[in-house]
Amino acid sequence: MTDRDRAASCRGPYGGEGVPEDCGDPARFEVARHRRTPLRVCPVHLGPSLLLADGVLWPPGISLIR
Repeated sequence: MTDRDRAASCRGPYGGEGVPEDCGDPARFEVARHRRTPLRVCPVHLGPSLLLADGVLWPPGISLIR
């Protein structure tokens, strides 16, 4: 898997750095976070990431990336 593929894969639902439990599905949404890089997630992990990921803004900033 290349770095580009890794960046485009789902990082949810927690979005921690180096978390081995990454989903691996293609990311379709980007969730804005306070003082952190935006979290790219698949449709399955969008809801859980809004509730569980660190630094998610409220109201959430969600962008469609594909």
